[in-house]
Amino acid sequence: MFSYRHAFHAGNHADVLKHATLIAILSHMLEKEAALMVVDTHAGAGLYRLDGDYAQTSGESVDGIKKLLAAKNTKPKQAASSSAASKNKTTAGVHGIELAPLLQNYVSLVAEYNKTDSSRIYPGSPFIMAHLLRDHDKLKLFELHPTDAKTLADNIAQLNAGRKIAVHAQDGFENVKKFLPPPARRALVFCDPSYEMKDDYARVLAMVTDGMTRFATGTFAVWYPIIPRPEAHDLPKRLKTLATKSGKSWLHATLTVKSSKLITDNEGETVRPGLPASGMFIINPPFTLKPALALALPQLVTHLGQDKNAAFTLESGG
Repeated sequence: MFSYRHAFHAGNHADVLKHATLIAILSHMLEKEAALMVVDTHAGAGLYRLDGDYAQTSGESVDGIKKLLAAKNTKPKQAASSSAASKNKTTAGVHGIELAPLLQNYVSLVAEYNKTDSSRIYPGSPFIMAHLLRDHDKLKLFELHPTDAKTLADNIAQLNAGRKIAVHAQDGFENVKKFLPPPARRALVFCDPSYEMKDDYARVLAMVTDGMTRFATGTFAVWYPIIPRPEAHDLPKRLKTLATKSGKSWLHATLTVKSSKLITDNEGETVRPGLPASGMFIINPPFTLKPALALALPQLVTHLGQDKNAAFTLESGG
């Protein structure tokens, strides 16, 4: 049950999608002065070393955040004409086109944690949230993995945030209900479990269903992997049905970076190619999120795509 460690995957293409989207959601919600409560159901360790043993074992950040950081530092080339520049908007980095605002905000925040080295520290969702939230907002962090929960608590303690941030070594699926509805009637619930256990998919749906019953106007953001498993493909469909029946708006974005087909290694062994795609499903999303993602997703395909199967989808309703 406790074998999954996000440190192996920190800064990969799935983190890019989920954290860039998270920043866009929070940035909009924080435009209002009223206090905001944010609940992270699976917070992890909070901070990750991209030059550490875990991250270097997988090397996934090389095809994720590091590619975007490199693109950010690429000097834009002079476009031949305005029409040519327009045609090449989806090939940012390759042609030196500036990153979309959503991606600029994301890489800039990551760079804040790397003043001297732009690719050593990767902030997980707790530190992204802590960086953006104001003094009168509240952040509730849940992490059940005993080692990561302790590391998270130690990392958060360095912020001297007082009562603004609370770390709970508890099951986020079960305990998020303690904070809904929030006193200020404004909340974001962010949920990105490992899905190591097959019942995580059902528990996500149950948690969101219960959460909407308690606080129907809250924003619920769910990340999920797109893998050859029925539960993975059913989850967004069920979340869409839940939102539609509840009369709530929803947004669904996916990013595919490579084929999901099995491959053969140098020794003739058949292996899976690693996570090929992931998605974000948001109920009650900010109205600014879809247009922001519409600009960013084609650039993510260009920068992070690893083969001809790289693609994105973006749909909404409600």
